[in-house]
Amino acid sequence: MAKKQTKKAPEVEYELLEKPEEIAGRLERGEAFVKKNSKIFGGILIAGILIIAGVLYFQIDRQNKNKKAQAEMFQAVYYFEQDSIDFALNGDGSNPGFLRIVDQYKGTEAANLAHFYLGSIYLSEGQFQRAVDHLKKFSAKDYFVQARAFALLGDAYMELGNTKDAIAAYKRAIDHKENKHFAPRYLNKLAIAYEESGDIANAIKTYQTIEDKYFESFEFTNARKHRARLEGLASK
Repeated sequence: MAKKQTKKAPEVEYELLEKPEEIAGRLERGEAFVKKNSKIFGGILIAGILIIAGVLYFQIDRQNKNKKAQAEMFQAVYYFEQDSIDFALNGDGSNPGFLRIVDQYKGTEAANLAHFYLGSIYLSEGQFQRAVDHLKKFSAKDYFVQARAFALLGDAYMELGNTKDAIAAYKRAIDHKENKHFAPRYLNKLAIAYEESGDIANAIKTYQTIEDKYFESFEFTNARKHRARLEGLASK
């Protein structure tokens, strides 16, 4: 029979216990190492504390700025809803407009939302490049609002004659958590963009998608009419 190997680790532990001078020597060497490198350890500790403090300060400061910005933006939103565009953009002398919000409170949720409002305003005012600039800076967790922003971006690109980017924006609007209420509307815009770019085949396919998947939508009848028209053009 093969002999079982005996474990040596316990014997080493017992030897250390029986030799307190050995333990003391190791402790002294450890203390000497710490003393020798105390400045390094101290620097690392201070740096860590400063980093943590900086992160906490940044988060708290941003939260406070966001609360203040949201409170100040309330009046601008009211003016936007009342179609008082100049006051919504530039403020009324007492309350700031969206332009000041995005400039003064960069990085906050309020400034992010202000970009959406600015994009919408500039699109309605015919300032399409400005609309693009602001809508590209906007992002939202609410998928209805984000999809709407993509669609508005597509509209701005279409007005600029940039059908390539318009098509890409409309696709993002459609694919962003697709829903039966808004997808047909965005698909209709996409079909128009395809036709404008000369891509009749994809325009037909897009209208067909509305017919196949959203036959209860308002856009259904329009899609069927335009699909038939484009198929007639394609057959000539």
